[in-house]
Amino acid sequence: MAGIGLGVAALIIVLSVMNGFQKEVRDRMLSVLPHIEIYPVSGDRGAALADWQELVAQARKHPEVVAGAPYVAAQAMLARDQVLRGVQVRGVEPQPERSVSEVADHMVAGSLDALAPGSYGVVLGRALAQGLGVGMGDPVLMLAPQGSVTPAGFTPRMRQFTVVGIFEVGHYEYDSGLAFVNVDDAARLFRDSGIGGVRLRIADMQQAPRVARELAQGLPPNLIAADWSRNNRTWFAAVQTEKRMMFLILALIIAVAAFNLLSSLVMAVNDKQADIAILRTLGATPGEIARIFVVQGALIGVIGTLLGVAGGTLIAYNIDVIVPAIEHILGIQFLPKDIYLITELPSDPRLPDIVTIGVTSLVLSFLATLYPSWRASRLQPAEVLRHD
Repeated sequence: MAGIGLGVAALIIVLSVMNGFQKEVRDRMLSVLPHIEIYPVSGDRGAALADWQELVAQARKHPEVVAGAPYVAAQAMLARDQVLRGVQVRGVEPQPERSVSEVADHMVAGSLDALAPGSYGVVLGRALAQGLGVGMGDPVLMLAPQGSVTPAGFTPRMRQFTVVGIFEVGHYEYDSGLAFVNVDDAARLFRDSGIGGVRLRIADMQQAPRVARELAQGLPPNLIAADWSRNNRTWFAAVQTEKRMMFLILALIIAVAAFNLLSSLVMAVNDKQADIAILRTLGATPGEIARIFVVQGALIGVIGTLLGVAGGTLIAYNIDVIVPAIEHILGIQFLPKDIYLITELPSDPRLPDIVTIGVTSLVLSFLATLYPSWRASRLQPAEVLRHD
């Protein structure tokens, strides 16, 4: 019982922590990323949309869509003294952008509203600003990949921007490689003829794939709707694969416990051969003998599984209290602030995972009873009692 319970509890706790990390990272990503993007089907995010207001109005007719905002996306280089950094530049409208992302809520200096048209201001991630060695009010040089061909050769397009804000969302990829500018300034620098796409926010981000498919049905053939899971499919696929492999690896703990159950029942059959023979002589059928050991093994499996589910669920739901208490007692910190962005161990227990683990444990426990019960039912009373 203890072995089965320990395996079930360990599996529930580990999967809950993995779910918690996935949810934490996903939420931090979606504080910057839109739930759904609509852009030209050619894949050129710099291509212009004819009328983004009309496109947003059309999308808002869907009951799940709550807001929309335009954007221009491009790659660029930021230079400060001798330091160069490659960045993803987002041209946005400050007010509509507040309705589709949470960047404005993660500002550590300045404001997103400072991105006025023609001001050539830029809002940088905190890690990017530290890498460039810039702060509020400092100038940075932005170099666009587009350029002009002159008699002197190819001349890159560049413009000096002023840092008007610094944000930190807690996701290093965005804090170190994302810059926001006004959408008009981005269009001028990158020579775009207009808005490159629109970003949509929906009421329930888990429904983004379905909503994107429904929106795509009403879009012109030159536009495509992509949800956040599609735009980040590689990362989410890797997390799901890791979760499945961790389930299989930790399920071996339950398998070992089930094997111990099998071996203990086999030994019980060997020890009770005389008792089994006496029951057979009293009229017990082979099926009744087999059911005795099936019930015994199943009872061990059920009680062990219930103890494991109860203990694992209890720990998973209170891990935010248990881990700090252990850290305080031992005087250590499992996730140091100077190394990890997430300093607390997150946990997200999910009912489907708990049910799957419980059913797996019960099935393995039941299978472990089949061989010992079959062996007990095959004992011949005369052969056993001859030696007693």
